[in-house]
Amino acid sequence: MAAKKKKTARKKKLPEKAVSPKEPLNKGMFQKWFPALVFIFAFILYANTLGHDYAQDDAIVILDNMYTQQGVEGIPGILTKDTFFGFFKEEGKAKLVSGGRYRPFTLIMFALEWELFGKNPTVSHFINVMLYGFLGVLIYFLLLRLFKDHEKVLPVFAVASLSALIYIAHPIHTEAVANIKGRDEIMSMLGSVAALWALLVYNDTQKKSFLLWSFLFFFIALMSKENAITFLAIVPISLILFRGNSLVQSIKSSWPLWLASVLFLGIRFSVLGFDFGGTPNELMNNPFLKLSGTGYVAFSFAEKMATILFTLLKYLQLMVFPHPLSHDYYPRAIEIMNFSDWQVWLSIFIHIALVWAAVKRWKSDPLSSFGILFYLISLSIVSNIVFPIGTNMSERFLFMPSLGLILVMSGLIIQNLKPSRLWMISSLVIILLLSYKTIDRNKVWKDDFTLFTSDVREDTRSAKLLNAAGGALTTNAATMAESPQRTSDLRQAIQYLEKAVSIHPGYRNAYLLLGNAHYYLGEYEKSIAYFDKSLQLDPNFKDALQNLPIVLRDGGRHMGQKMNNFKRAEEWLVRSYSMNPQDYETCRLLGITYGIQGQDYKAIEYFQKAISLRPDIAANYSSLGTAYMNIGDQESARQAFNKAVEIDPRALDHLRNQ
Repeated sequence: MAAKKKKTARKKKLPEKAVSPKEPLNKGMFQKWFPALVFIFAFILYANTLGHDYAQDDAIVILDNMYTQQGVEGIPGILTKDTFFGFFKEEGKAKLVSGGRYRPFTLIMFALEWELFGKNPTVSHFINVMLYGFLGVLIYFLLLRLFKDHEKVLPVFAVASLSALIYIAHPIHTEAVANIKGRDEIMSMLGSVAALWALLVYNDTQKKSFLLWSFLFFFIALMSKENAITFLAIVPISLILFRGNSLVQSIKSSWPLWLASVLFLGIRFSVLGFDFGGTPNELMNNPFLKLSGTGYVAFSFAEKMATILFTLLKYLQLMVFPHPLSHDYYPRAIEIMNFSDWQVWLSIFIHIALVWAAVKRWKSDPLSSFGILFYLISLSIVSNIVFPIGTNMSERFLFMPSLGLILVMSGLIIQNLKPSRLWMISSLVIILLLSYKTIDRNKVWKDDFTLFTSDVREDTRSAKLLNAAGGALTTNAATMAESPQRTSDLRQAIQYLEKAVSIHPGYRNAYLLLGNAHYYLGEYEKSIAYFDKSLQLDPNFKDALQNLPIVLRDGGRHMGQKMNNFKRAEEWLVRSYSMNPQDYETCRLLGITYGIQGQDYKAIEYFQKAISLRPDIAANYSSLGTAYMNIGDQESARQAFNKAVEIDPRALDHLRNQ
C-alpha cells in the first residue's frame, strides 16, 4: 500500500511535466472552469424546451395520474402501487407491460412539483434541464476519478472533457430531456454515476462516509428506473480495469450497491409481487407477434432473434449518425427480420467484433474495453434478450448505454488525432453538428400535436405512431370551424389511421379514431361502421360505448332533417336510445321521427320521456300536444299546450299558426 501511495503521489506531478503545445487543455483556467462550461452548455442546448407543454407519456405520470395530481397526499399511493396504476386506476391494467413497473422516485418528484407549482410544465422542463446539466458535470468528474491512475498512458482531462461534451450534445438524449417523463432516465443515470463515483472515492481515500453515499445514490437510481441494476456488473469491471482489483475484491467492494439492490427488490416484490407477467398477446404491448390468418401468433425463435439483432444494429447507427430520430419504434417501425437479411449478419459481425475488442484490448486499452462493456451491459436489460420490454426499441433506452460508446469514440479521436492537433478541430465539428441536431430535434417535443405530426412524416411504418398522428389531427380539427384546412386535416388523419389498421387489424383504438374522424366529416355510415368494429374487438371498450350513441343520435338527426330518410333515422335513433336511454336529445328526435311517420303513440311515448328529462322546454309540450290531437285525445292535448304556454308565452303564437 505504501508503494502504491508513492506511485500515486508521483503521478500528481505528471500533468505539469506533460504541459506542452500539444496539450493546451491539461491545465489553466479552462480546466478550472470546465464544469461550469458543461453545465451552461447543457442549458443552452435545451433552453428551447422551457416553453414546451406536456407531451407523450407525461399524461401517464403527471396529467392523468391521480396520485401525482394529489400532490403530497398522493405519495403513499405512489409508493404502494405500480407506477402505471395512477393512470389506469384499475387493478391489472398497470401490468399491460410484462412484469409491471415500479419507479416511484420520479413520480414523487412530480407530485411535489404539482403540490408547489400546480400544472406548470415550464418548471418541470427547467428541472429536467438542470438535472441533465448536473449529470454532464458529474460524468466529467467521474471520468477524471476513474482514469486518475492512467495519466501516463491516457490524456485524462481531454478524454473526460470531450466525453462529457459529446454526451451532453448527443441528440439521442433529446427524448429523455425534452420529455418531462424522461426524468426517470436522468435520475437513474445520475444516481448510478454518482454511486460509482462515491465508491471510487472510498476506494482511493478509505473515507467510509462515501460507502453510505454510494448506497443512497444507487438506491435512488433503482427507485427511478430498474435499468440501474446493470451497474452491479459495471462497477466491478471499473475496479478491475482501473484500480487493479481482483474479481472477488471488486464484487466485495461493491457491497453498498448490492445492499441497495436487495432493499429495492424487496420493496418492489412486496408491492408488485413475484409475478413478472406473461407475454401479452396484443401487438402494441408485444412486438414479437405476427398475423396468421385472422389472429396473431408469436414470432419463431429465429425471427425474434434476427429482429433483436437488427434492432441492436439500429442502436449503433443512431449513436454514430442520429438521423432520423423518432419517439416511436412500435410495430412495424422495425420490420420482421430473418437470418437471410444481410443487416442481421452485419449486426452479428459488429457485435462479435466489439466483444473481441473488449477482451483483446483488456490490458493494452482499458478505456476501449470499459466503454464497450459499459455499452453492452447497460443495453442488455432493454434489448428484449433478457426479458420483453413491450416495444422493439426506444431512443431513451440509449440514455445510459450511450456513455460507453462515447468513451470509445472520444478515446479514438484523441489517441489517433492528437499528435497533429486535429483532434480538437474534429471534436469541435462533431460537437457542433450534434448540438445543431439536438436543438432542432427539441422543437418537435413542443406538444403532442407537434411531436406526432412531425415524426409521422419521417416514418409511417409504426401503427402506434400513425394512430397517434391521426388522433392528434382529429382532436385538433374538432376545435376548428368548418374550413378547407379542417377537412384536409381530417382526410389526412383518416389516411394515417387506415394505414395503422392495415398494419394492425386488431387495433381497436385506431378504429375508434376513424369513427371520430368520419363523424366530424359528417360521414355517419362510415363512422358507425368503425365504432362497431372497435366494439367487435372489445365489447367493453368504454370510449366506443360512450361515443357511438352520440354518433347514432346525430346521424339520425342528419338522416331525418337533411336526407328525409326517416326509416334510417329511426333505426339509428332507436339504437342510440338502447345504449343511452337518458339522453334527452335522442328521446326528442325519436318523438319527432315517429310523429312525422304517423306513429303518434310512439311519438307520445318519447316526448313524455324527453319531458321527464327536460321539463323546462316548452317545445316538447307543444309537440306532445300535437301528437295527442292526432290520436283524438283533446283533453291531454289541451293540458300539454297550456303547459307549453305556461313555460313560454311565445308558444301561444306558434300554436295559433298551426
